[in-house]
Amino acid sequence: MFTAMHTIIYVDDAEAARAFFRDVLEFPYVDTGHGWLIFRTGPSELGVHPTASEGWSTNRHHEISLTCEDIEATVRTLTERGAVFLRDIRDDGFGLTTEVEVPGGADPIMIYQPKYELPALMD
Repeated sequence: MFTAMHTIIYVDDAEAARAFFRDVLEFPYVDTGHGWLIFRTGPSELGVHPTASEGWSTNRHHEISLTCEDIEATVRTLTERGAVFLRDIRDDGFGLTTEVEVPGGADPIMIYQPKYELPALMD
């Protein structure tokens, strides 16, 4: 039925955000015309979480996260390419996490090294 999940990030400065995904994260892309880039993001998965649980709550929202095998190496590589990280790596229980700034006015993206088997990579 479905062939992929398409995610859209709305920003004030699309060119700056596109440059970040193209040049810093080095995502492969196609130009659909007039500089509108669509990036390949690789395998995906969808987590559905409650807005409240014991000891915490959040507003209803969508969130984008990128997973990696080695968070320290990933942070080091992306920092060398000019990425700005908003906090140190920490253990959030489900994985080791940090947040990277997305230029152009987008919300930050979480990068994490999961402690669980990724459904996106399961056969």
